[in-house]
Amino acid sequence: MRLSAHDASFLYGETASGPMHSVVFSILDGSVSRDQYLKFYADRLHLVPRLRQKLAFVPFNLAHPRWIDDQDFDLGNHIRGHEVSANTKLDRAIEIGLELGEPLLDRARPLWLHYVIENVEGKTLIVQMGHHAFMDGATAVAMSTVLTDPEPDTEAPEAPEKWRPESAPSSFELWQEAATENAQSGFGQVQQLAEGAQSLVSLGSKGASLLQRMSKPVLQAPWNASLVGPKRSMARFDLKLSKFKPVRTALGGTLNDIAVTIVAEAAARYLAKKKEEVDDQYLRLMCPVNVRGEDDDPLAMGGNRVSAMFPLVKAEPMPIDERYELVRTELGDIKNRDEASILDQMQQLQPNVPPIAMAQTLSVGTQWDPTVAAARAPLPVVPGLEGSRPQQLGFNFTCTNVPGPNWKQYIAGCRVENSFGTLMLGGNLGFGASVGSYNGRLNFVFTADPRLMSDVEMFRDLASQALDELRTHAEDAQ
Repeated sequence: MRLSAHDASFLYGETASGPMHSVVFSILDGSVSRDQYLKFYADRLHLVPRLRQKLAFVPFNLAHPRWIDDQDFDLGNHIRGHEVSANTKLDRAIEIGLELGEPLLDRARPLWLHYVIENVEGKTLIVQMGHHAFMDGATAVAMSTVLTDPEPDTEAPEAPEKWRPESAPSSFELWQEAATENAQSGFGQVQQLAEGAQSLVSLGSKGASLLQRMSKPVLQAPWNASLVGPKRSMARFDLKLSKFKPVRTALGGTLNDIAVTIVAEAAARYLAKKKEEVDDQYLRLMCPVNVRGEDDDPLAMGGNRVSAMFPLVKAEPMPIDERYELVRTELGDIKNRDEASILDQMQQLQPNVPPIAMAQTLSVGTQWDPTVAAARAPLPVVPGLEGSRPQQLGFNFTCTNVPGPNWKQYIAGCRVENSFGTLMLGGNLGFGASVGSYNGRLNFVFTADPRLMSDVEMFRDLASQALDELRTHAEDAQ
């Protein structure tokens, strides 16, 4: 199976400072050794065939890479132990996990890697990395549902037969296959361009209106003031999902309205504490949207089927009830205009950059990687002048909201106490917020480049404060 242009973009845009893999932490309530975890995974590996596949790169990148079976697949290469001292605190273990997740994944192997960290004050921390080229948030959640157990004593599913890798194509066969595909697709390009032009015309004012709104400049926040470096920091908090029901009952709206409200207000208050000039300024968030159909299986489809919403929010602090109403209105208008669907259609209609033009990016992660020097010596951070910064195009940070399994999961007989993940950072996006649920809890996780945001804990505290205020406002409104 060949990567789509969307999937391949996560390879082409990857750098030593901006790895395109997420880092998910699963906290197990009990002790699980690396060997026990490896055995547990080995018994379930057949449920996700992609985990034993690696990328085959076409000579000269004549076409996007495609997935092939790894002839030398060894599960031990992908599940590793990491020793820490006895009774290591959980927060310290998570810091270690972040460090383990900073390097690029090895492109010569299947693009995933797990670490088992034992001796964490009665718990086990599993650090899971998976590349965005083969999974988005919905795919990752779907994988977690089949690679964990619903009960502690669940028997491992029986594999249909012993796995044998299919023969690997030679470089010439990969080139020949790509050349044939390109020739065949060439015959239909004129018709596709004509159909695409008609589709663009049918989008008409809707597409033009979306582009016009996206072209409005926004404030350049401190975390956007340089290209990101390779280091990561994280801060988080979680709360029972039941705590949000009174807010939705009293104020209306959705869980996503609440999440964006909290993150947007925290961003505004963070900027104010940094004495940034925010009057009459705006921030733009990027909120990914799963555009799969209701009957589509993310695990079967794999890859990425994601569009986005780009809410524009005021950069100045305000009372939480005002923020909530503005966010609800903004997100409601975006949904009414069906912008995520329009953006998805526009992405599919626009001409793709020929893969051969991206050939030079495939040196990333090799001994000839040109981005390593930039990771070792990042560009300087542009200082604000008396709190005033220039404006920028695009968006300021990503804010995801991925619903997870609302039941207990078990790994090797141990209950998964909580599970949450970081966001990828790249370009000048030195901060991101991810919101996800697991077993009745909602996790707010904030990821930052410490060079651009040295105090991500402050952002976490401001978000928690904003949430408390929103809950109090909901109680008063009842």
